[in-house]
Amino acid sequence: MKKLFHPVTITFLVLMFIISLPFMLHKHTVRLTDAQLRKAAANHNLVSVPKTYEGMLKASDNSKNPLGKAKIALGKQLFFDTRLSRDNTINCASCHILNEGGDDNLPTAIGYHGRANPHHLNSPTVFNAALAKAQFWNGRAKDVEEQAGGPVQAPFEMNMTPREVEARLNADAAMRQQFETVFGDSNITFENVRKAIGAYERTLLTRGAYDRFLEGDDQAISPAAKRGMTLFVTQGCSGCHTGMSVGGQSIQKFPLRHYEGDYLGLLFEPRLSIRTSPFPFANKGGFLGRNDNLRFRVPILRNITRTAPYFHNGAVDKIEEAVRIMSKYQLGNEFTPEQIDDVVAFLKTLEGDPVPYKIK
Repeated sequence: MKKLFHPVTITFLVLMFIISLPFMLHKHTVRLTDAQLRKAAANHNLVSVPKTYEGMLKASDNSKNPLGKAKIALGKQLFFDTRLSRDNTINCASCHILNEGGDDNLPTAIGYHGRANPHHLNSPTVFNAALAKAQFWNGRAKDVEEQAGGPVQAPFEMNMTPREVEARLNADAAMRQQFETVFGDSNITFENVRKAIGAYERTLLTRGAYDRFLEGDDQAISPAAKRGMTLFVTQGCSGCHTGMSVGGQSIQKFPLRHYEGDYLGLLFEPRLSIRTSPFPFANKGGFLGRNDNLRFRVPILRNITRTAPYFHNGAVDKIEEAVRIMSKYQLGNEFTPEQIDDVVAFLKTLEGDPVPYKIK
């Protein structure tokens, strides 16, 4: 009997079917009412940032470093104090710019004498960081108090030692008096420096249209943003990007999926050439996450549209491309351009400025 198709043709058709299958399966659109959307968000612990100082304390306070007006004020002062850097030119706000989304919008952090992070890592936002369960890209610090001491000591950031910080600040009589008021000891220690900065950072919670929608304002976000939020809570994004901070609650593997097209080059995936990077972008810096096993702290998505570029090494400039990559390589369900636009519209509702709490 004469063969209808050559084996090579059959193989090609099967491959094309497999590649096209995700696009054929994920076109069904889920529609939720505003009330249903808020309920779905609540089921994923997507809750609003509190409006009041008392609410902020409940969400953000640290029992081992209780917040107070004088401590927060001291921490704010230290956050902007260049004496924490070797050449007196850099402070915490140098990489965590409070009117730029809490980061520096650079692919990699630049510190002392123009030194770049050796792993080409960028600076995560300081906004809402206190709500996260771990700090840094590999989650190596448990809280903002511990994190605050890292950049001060890193040779490519502030390049100081704890003893040098203590010596500089103890030479300032007014500073010693402030520490005595806050901590009951005029001898300034590096541990208390970290605690003061951490206390201030715990107040840097942001609110925006997203919070108003969660609290019942149906007009706070657009129909496109509601469609994007529906995708976010029904397609799996909120499985990792959860909590009040919309992220930062776990360490997860990235990427979860790989595709033949990544390695076959332009034939099946025109965006990529044949590559050896474990990521769907160039592996500049060579950082591979916690224990070099591609595990990263899930980024906080509040203010994400104000904190480009994206991913640990800043390899992606556009938020739309970041959403496409995540949908394909984490969810296994690459969003259409229209879906990406809707998700970006939702992500823009996560923009917000620090709440001006009446600190007591």
